[in-house]
Amino acid sequence: MSSSQASDTRRAGVFLGAALAFMITMVGTTLPTPLYPIYQHEFGFSDLMITVIFAAYAVGVISALLITGQWSDQLGRKPLLLAGLFLSAVSDIVFWQADGLGMLLTGRVLSGLSAGIFTGTATVAVMELAPRSWGRSSTLVATAANMVGLGVGPILAGALAVLFAAPLVLPFAIHFALALLAVVCIWRAPETVTRPTNIKLRVQTPKIPSEVRSVFIPAAIAAFAGFMVFGFYTAATPAFLGQQMGYTNHALIGCVAGLPFIASTVGQMCQGRLPEPGRLPIGCAVLLVGVLIIAWGIAYEQLLGFILGAIVAGIGQGITFRAGMGAISAASSPQHKAATVSSFFVVAYVAISLPVVGIGLLGIVAGQQITALTFDLIVALLCCVALVLLLKPHRLGRGATRDAGR
Repeated sequence: MSSSQASDTRRAGVFLGAALAFMITMVGTTLPTPLYPIYQHEFGFSDLMITVIFAAYAVGVISALLITGQWSDQLGRKPLLLAGLFLSAVSDIVFWQADGLGMLLTGRVLSGLSAGIFTGTATVAVMELAPRSWGRSSTLVATAANMVGLGVGPILAGALAVLFAAPLVLPFAIHFALALLAVVCIWRAPETVTRPTNIKLRVQTPKIPSEVRSVFIPAAIAAFAGFMVFGFYTAATPAFLGQQMGYTNHALIGCVAGLPFIASTVGQMCQGRLPEPGRLPIGCAVLLVGVLIIAWGIAYEQLLGFILGAIVAGIGQGITFRAGMGAISAASSPQHKAATVSSFFVVAYVAISLPVVGIGLLGIVAGQQITALTFDLIVALLCCVALVLLLKPHRLGRGATRDAGR
């Protein structure tokens, strides 16, 4: 093996290690989903408290994205990633020691801070660490690590809850061990940013550079719609399956909650087979079809519709997410890339978190079924708005569209 081949092999190992660390961190953020019925039984809180817990998670994610969104451009990627892993490990400890709502809220805030720090920074870092031979796959690996991690979390926790004792301890103990492995992966990775002489740490105001706006706006609307679906499945699946459909198996709940994220990865992998100018519109159209199938499953209380809709919507979200991320990254200047990507994730995590609070509040008055259908209608309308914007001629610049499949 030549020295250049050996170097490429080492770099590929570091690149995949960073992607693994990204995935591990995101696993921790969705672990509690299938465990919410157990927490409700143990601590006696209502369905509305689930949305309060999600609000706490949203506060952590969005705060971290806004506060630290630009910090990795100044301090470097590694310090931020290690800080995110530290918070993830601490949240595991809080969860397995939880004895009431207060500790659950604390654990979710810490988990949200970890996700917020990691999401924007790790996405850029993974792409920057990619060997040249992996260049066109770097965006896929980064976004897939995010989605697979989010999907594996509830599946893992649900399976452990069914197969083993201590369902409120074991998932977090296992994730804590995985977080230590992730620390090793990040520690081995080289820094990809040169620190400026004068470090300026500022709170990020979501501001999109003018050269990115024509790409960012329709991609962000599509992302908002897709992540609203994710928020619904991670927050409302336990209550809807259990109380409306009568399915209480924790493994089933975890699998259904994780399905949209796994399907999203499939959509990202398939995106490269689509014509470049049509990737975002096609993804939006597939997402819209999935949302309509979900509406059928909700209206008629059909598990098949709930599952099939999750798969189709997840595939559509994956297509739009990867295409949008690639286009936004390509259109951003190097000095603003991490901040712009973080702004994109602010939109995504507002969508995955805060609208779910509306589900809890409206559900008190209108009931779960009407609330879920209303939520579904809003997502469908957003898909339509994004489609109108994306089908305007020359919406994406030629260069951005070309790089959207990276």
